[in-house]
Amino acid sequence: MIVLWTDALLFLLVFALLGLGLYLRGKAHLHRPLQKITSSKTGMVSLLVLVFFVVVALLDSVHFKSDSDTSNEIISLIDYWATPLRSQSEKTYSAPFAFTLYGKEMMLQADGSTQWGYPRLVFGGRHLQDPDTQHLSDILQKLLLALGQGALLAGMVLLLIVGLAKLSRATGLANPTSKTLGAVLFVLIAVLYALIYLSGFYHVFGTDKVGEDVFYQAIKSIRTGLVIGTLTTLVMLPMAIIFGILAGFFRGWADDVIQYIYTTLNSIPSVLLIAASILVVQVYMSNHEADFTSVVVRSDTRLLFLCLILGVTNWTGLCRLLRAETLKLREMEYVQAAQALGVRQGTILIRHILPNVMHIVLISVVLDFSSLVLAEAVLSYINIGVDPTTYSWGNMINGARLEMAREPIVWWSLSAAFIFMFALVLAANLFADVVQDAFDPRRALRD
Repeated sequence: MIVLWTDALLFLLVFALLGLGLYLRGKAHLHRPLQKITSSKTGMVSLLVLVFFVVVALLDSVHFKSDSDTSNEIISLIDYWATPLRSQSEKTYSAPFAFTLYGKEMMLQADGSTQWGYPRLVFGGRHLQDPDTQHLSDILQKLLLALGQGALLAGMVLLLIVGLAKLSRATGLANPTSKTLGAVLFVLIAVLYALIYLSGFYHVFGTDKVGEDVFYQAIKSIRTGLVIGTLTTLVMLPMAIIFGILAGFFRGWADDVIQYIYTTLNSIPSVLLIAASILVVQVYMSNHEADFTSVVVRSDTRLLFLCLILGVTNWTGLCRLLRAETLKLREMEYVQAAQALGVRQGTILIRHILPNVMHIVLISVVLDFSSLVLAEAVLSYINIGVDPTTYSWGNMINGARLEMAREPIVWWSLSAAFIFMFALVLAANLFADVVQDAFDPRRALRD
């Protein structure tokens, strides 16, 4: 098993969140906001979609060396399970569910003559004997069969969940939120199964310029988007929390120094700073080629440094919010009483200030996640993002931008990246709105 830096940090973050959830489970002051989140249909459906993306990213973060490959390539569990998709490459572009290439070529016939036309794909639709007459009916039959099998699988999963809930005596299975969540889970499993089933016979999202399956690229890009969003947050949170609280609580020279730091950092164009940092990383890897013999290791190192750079350039906004909130909290009666009683300043910061600013931290983290995912797409589009060999939605968009001007237009790579990125960002934004409403103290007073 091979453990990359981003793999270790991603699993560490997941375990830390699970531990934090268990620790905060019995806290009375969190009962109302958590109940408000669980009672929201929008919030729970968005959380379900986010969990789906997280599961895919975690499976894609378990790396090992392929024994069957003579090159001893480093692959993930997603790569292993999707071996047919990543190995069955075509010559070049093919449209979704097509059985021929997208462009005409000169074809050599069996009798030695040549003909100008659309060559058959090597893998897509190869089971068709007469594709001109069987193509559409075959797709419809396999789609109905896949949806039926997917619905059966989804029903079994839901029955298992209901059975486990009854054994644990969980309540609330009959409320409207649980019914909506069950319906969305049913549709999600059925559609996902149908896509996986159909991908064994066709390229459901077509192929790119080098003939690689676009559906496989979009699935592999999920990990990159989540790593950018989560690990960047892991980098920016300590700096934002520590500097923001210290600036607001101590004021004076400490406040002046911290304000000077983040004001100076904000004065530097972030794109230029990221570009310069990526260039430094590339020069370092070029000068130490012995330490980066694998393409996967090189791309993972660049991805890690991109997270570090984005974290360093994005902590200032949250720091400002925490400084302003701390300036207000330090004047509250309970903080003044603690200072009058001689409580140490470190204890006041940990017990009185930090817990009362965590709602701002939580809301900002969820809101910033979607912007970081979009930032990766923009940076990769201008070639200063992740490594070109890394699967990401930004690289897919960058690769498809030149093909949008050709005739006929190649639209499926851009569409696939848009659909997956739109689903992730929309789910994150909707869940952020629910979290913001639940943890907003002013809404709590109105309720």
